[in-house]
Amino acid sequence: MKIGAHVSITGGIWKAPWRATTLGCETMQIFTRSPQGGSAATITPAVTKKFQQNLQACQINPVYVHAPYYINLASVNNRIRYGSANAIREELARANALGVKYVMTHLGTAKDLGAIKARQKVIQMLKQALAGYRGKTKLLLENSTGGGVIGSHLDELSAIMKAVDSLALAGICLDTQHGYASGYDWKNFYKTLEQIDQELGLDKIKLIHANDSQSILGSNIDRHEHIGKGKIGKKSFKKITAFATEKNIDMILETKHDAVTEDIILLKNFRQNETKRT
Repeated sequence: MKIGAHVSITGGIWKAPWRATTLGCETMQIFTRSPQGGSAATITPAVTKKFQQNLQACQINPVYVHAPYYINLASVNNRIRYGSANAIREELARANALGVKYVMTHLGTAKDLGAIKARQKVIQMLKQALAGYRGKTKLLLENSTGGGVIGSHLDELSAIMKAVDSLALAGICLDTQHGYASGYDWKNFYKTLEQIDQELGLDKIKLIHANDSQSILGSNIDRHEHIGKGKIGKKSFKKITAFATEKNIDMILETKHDAVTEDIILLKNFRQNETKRT
């Protein structure tokens, strides 16, 4: 199990590994383009070569890519819905060119269509996005938070994955803050783990976004906090880290860089203590 953070690609994707290593990362997450939209720089063979050379020099491996924020596979606007499916396919191709392990994406909102129709649209669009894809990089669905947001509950993500039924869809990225804000109580760790196993299957968790929460349990408010400074707390993250260590699931922090190094050190200490204990 490796620990890292989301890292900026400002100035070129190939610069991200150096930023990651200065933060103490063993693995990292990046965007390959602006998450808000706009044109994306071409991933040329030269860019890939420089990126891979820097990853090797910095000993950063594996790499994860977060898809843009604007994706909404259940939009009533055809341009947005089909554009979102195309963006997912493009991100898979871009990440595959870079040698990335997984791309993760949110799915969008059900507010326009209602839960049942929205899920049907998401399944349709994901099937379209993944049709004929043969790359090594696989797709993960990330749990979300907020009223009307698709995927705030893991049984919904499980149903979507089963319906899509694609080898390119590998599992989920479990965000601890999103889960907590959606009612998954990490303070009652073993009961919550049992709930996740029943709704999804623990084997479907391929990556953990390790974020504490500014918002309270079940608030449906997406507000990340540094480890131990939020409502989830250090005790819960010790257990989450122990689980990730046991299952060999990497942990990525999405906290602010003013203190993300402290978060990384803390999780590494939890991992070391767990390794010694076992």
